[in-house]
Amino acid sequence: MPTKESENMPERWLSVKEIAAHLGVSKESIYNWVNEEKIPAHKIGRFWKFKVSEVDTWVISKKNKTSKKDIQ
Repeated sequence: MPTKESENMPERWLSVKEIAAHLGVSKESIYNWVNEEKIPAHKIGRFWKFKVSEVDTWVISKKNKTSKKDIQ
């Protein structure tokens, strides 16, 4: 159960490696999605960073838009 202290902490930015592990995909897939502007990402300096909440929302929205044709 989250504590009051953790509820007030800002969400941490994740690296490409961390978001790939979170989604269970390769870093290459993440970079491809970033280049195709498919996944919500923020460039901070020379690094791409991700918010889990934004990426999870993106995944759920993609699931809702997937048709049987897309799965085949």
